[in-house]
Amino acid sequence: MLEVIASHGPGKTKQEIAEALRVAEVKRGLTFEYCLLACGASHNRAPSVQRWENGDVLSLDSGGNYHGYIGDLCRMAIQGEPDAELEDLLGEIEQIQRAAMTPIKAGRMGAEIYAAADPLVRASKQHNHMHFLAHGMGLVSHEAPRLTHRGPVRYPASDADIPLEAGEVVSVETTLLHPSRGFIKLEDTMVVTETGHEIYGEGGRGWNRAGTAVRA
Repeated sequence: MLEVIASHGPGKTKQEIAEALRVAEVKRGLTFEYCLLACGASHNRAPSVQRWENGDVLSLDSGGNYHGYIGDLCRMAIQGEPDAELEDLLGEIEQIQRAAMTPIKAGRMGAEIYAAADPLVRASKQHNHMHFLAHGMGLVSHEAPRLTHRGPVRYPASDADIPLEAGEVVSVETTLLHPSRGFIKLEDTMVVTETGHEIYGEGGRGWNRAGTAVRA
């Protein structure tokens, strides 16, 4: 993701960015699964001929498949420099993400993830446009541990009150559909360990600057 962001300056289309991400994942030995991306003020995440222009934010969300196991990661980028409002919005999302990760450890109840994140979402000035989701991952993008019945893929929250086990993989995501600043989101995939958790793809959590690899 960071390579693709750095190599794409103003005027690139969402189709071009999605194809570049596909190539970058395949080069790294992954099977490309999907790319969801939104830029500017739009919340539409389908690849299209929309161009990523100066001042626009970009949400880049993808999950490469490695030996049959899928990942899920979302990072943010911008053409230019973020203003104070954008810094604050992404900073709040990062705060929610970190709070949700804190209880992820073998032996802790899955419901504790939501107990840590939900109060912060409710207290946010952006609560009407923000939502939080945590779900298990593995051979498919939504599987055990099943932690909520409220997500986009509906199933009983059968694992919410069962202790997390070492080796389980969980995706944690906080999404803001801001009315004017666009689609702002962080998503992390992590494995539960006996002592806590390990995040896959920890870097790039702030505003990644576009086109840095192509500047003169």
